[in-house]
Amino acid sequence: MLVQQHTIKEPVSLSGVGLHTGSIATMTFRPAPENSGIRFRRIDMGGTPEIPADVDHVVDISRGTTIGIGDARVHTVEHVMAALVGLQIDNVLIDIDANEPPVGDGSAKPYVEALLKAGVEKQSAPKDYLIIDQTVTYHNEDKKVDIVALPLDDYRLTVMVDYFNPALGSQHTGLFNLEKEFVTEFAPCRTFCFLHEVEMLHNQGLIKGGNLDNAIVIVDRDLNDDELGRITGKLGIKGSVILGTNGVLNNRSLHFRNEPARHKLLDLMGDLALIGVPLKAQILAARPGHASNIEFARMIRKLYQQKKLVRKYQHERKEGVVFDINAIKKILPHRYPFLLIDKITDFKIDESVVGVKNVTTNEPFFEGHFPGQPVMPGVLIIEAMAQTGGIMLLNGVENPGDKLVFFMSINNAKFRKPVVPGDQLVFELKMVNRKSRICTMSGKAFVDGQLVAEADLMASIIDRPEAKPQQS
Repeated sequence: MLVQQHTIKEPVSLSGVGLHTGSIATMTFRPAPENSGIRFRRIDMGGTPEIPADVDHVVDISRGTTIGIGDARVHTVEHVMAALVGLQIDNVLIDIDANEPPVGDGSAKPYVEALLKAGVEKQSAPKDYLIIDQTVTYHNEDKKVDIVALPLDDYRLTVMVDYFNPALGSQHTGLFNLEKEFVTEFAPCRTFCFLHEVEMLHNQGLIKGGNLDNAIVIVDRDLNDDELGRITGKLGIKGSVILGTNGVLNNRSLHFRNEPARHKLLDLMGDLALIGVPLKAQILAARPGHASNIEFARMIRKLYQQKKLVRKYQHERKEGVVFDINAIKKILPHRYPFLLIDKITDFKIDESVVGVKNVTTNEPFFEGHFPGQPVMPGVLIIEAMAQTGGIMLLNGVENPGDKLVFFMSINNAKFRKPVVPGDQLVFELKMVNRKSRICTMSGKAFVDGQLVAEADLMASIIDRPEAKPQQS
């Protein structure tokens, strides 16, 4: 896989009809600077709004993948994104004068050919690979979908499709070498649908630009001539249409015996490109679709954002530690004698955090609480719990050093056992609700696995007045 980022050498355009919307569009790929990523720009709208190509901007998955911001939308971006991933292009600005890219023949091949015509150019900055170092699993029982990402120092995909339909049957495919296989083995694979879906999709307005030149229609039921004529008339298909003997309407030949499975792999590639960074992983997918692809991409993107935040503050990798005390000081404004946590051992962005406080006899509060019977004050246990929660909250905002967490309420606080010198407090906090800058968390404190305190906390994130650079 390539080490450095890439863009294209010169602009290149292509025009045509959109598959689902029927819009006539001209799309132009333009070179873009390092670290700018993939962005679509609606040049037909006032202000020419730009839409970053990532899952945070996915607004619809009814038949393809649609991204949007404000009133601007771009439908069916998955084939374009697959072409960019397949050619390992990182930075491109895509101008489009309608709401959907030209469908071409229903594959990624037209985009690949255009991009290769423009030429691929190496840039100076290194690629920001997301290296999967732990198994990530997605499962949807209702739709029988499973997607797994496994650690691998490469990028490979394996897809199995099974629609429980004898017209298609079960198929599988795999991409194992991006440079050698993508352009010839996967980019030409066209979109497909079942004959029984065609009229339903037309009635829902989802294939306004669809025809027998840009989609494979799989015959999954018998029709008499009158029914066939009614459907083709409604779809505006001119000329003779036959049910075919090879399982495809009009006996259209497939590029590959398992072309439908290969196209599903292409869709998966395009949807996973919306993670926003290139992957090093092995992806295994059973019966994937746009909805499941995007949910999985959201999981992976959150993992990327979490790793990015950890790298920002924790420069030295330590076994079993997410943030050490030096990293904590970069995040929290607290200092001696009121910094009450020593390390963070687990962190899931916007979900949960685990912090550790080593309680020693040198704590200043033990001198007066209580002489001869040292017990950590319950209010300080809650404060340490709150500081642990503050790590989780402040890591979700820009420039956390310029923010403060003010606690608005403490509810259901209970103290189960005294905490004394020599104890190690482990705080586990979970996000209950987050709306803008108001957050609710539930927290528990343990010593040797035994619950010693718990509370529900509500907090507000505010800007620090006259924020100054922190000293560490």
